[in-house]
Amino acid sequence: MLVMCVALASSDPVRAQTFDLATLMQRMAQRKSGQARFTEERIVSGIDSPLTASGVLSYAAPDRFTRQTLQPTQETMAVQGRTLLLKRSGRTRQMDMDTVPELAALLDALRATLTGDSTLLHRHFTVSLSGNDAQWTLRLLPADERLARQVQQIELVGQGADLRSIELRLTGGDRSLMLIEPLSPLAPAS
Repeated sequence: MLVMCVALASSDPVRAQTFDLATLMQRMAQRKSGQARFTEERIVSGIDSPLTASGVLSYAAPDRFTRQTLQPTQETMAVQGRTLLLKRSGRTRQMDMDTVPELAALLDALRATLTGDSTLLHRHFTVSLSGNDAQWTLRLLPADERLARQVQQIELVGQGADLRSIELRLTGGDRSLMLIEPLSPLAPAS
């Protein structure tokens, strides 16, 4: 009888951990840094073939994110706090993210997901989560009317605490899909 009770208790679906936004955000918040390879394909109106790019992404909590594009041309986009730094062809441009609210919202969506900050996600988006810990999809629909005129939705797909793809769909039909391949965790800062 004891064996049967233990077997029933361990297979009880009510006892299994639920997977919801709070669970995902808690898991994401545990990772303090990461590095990944990316490949991106962008479909842009008026251009016959997709635009492709590849490179390396890096992240360090709470507010550092870098996208280093290696192909087809080298460029770097670095975000620290509310400052965006763009480097391309020997030129550097710095701007406050708050001067371009739409860009700020998109970068906040990525940063909020990586840091597990659901409050920041909800500031700009209506959020829905589907799947489970092994394979989840986070769908973000703009809550702000101004952003909704430009962005149809953002869909982030992950496995556990690994973000594996980001799809951005714009209202005019343009879209981008970034596939992400996590690299070994970064060594702790000394």
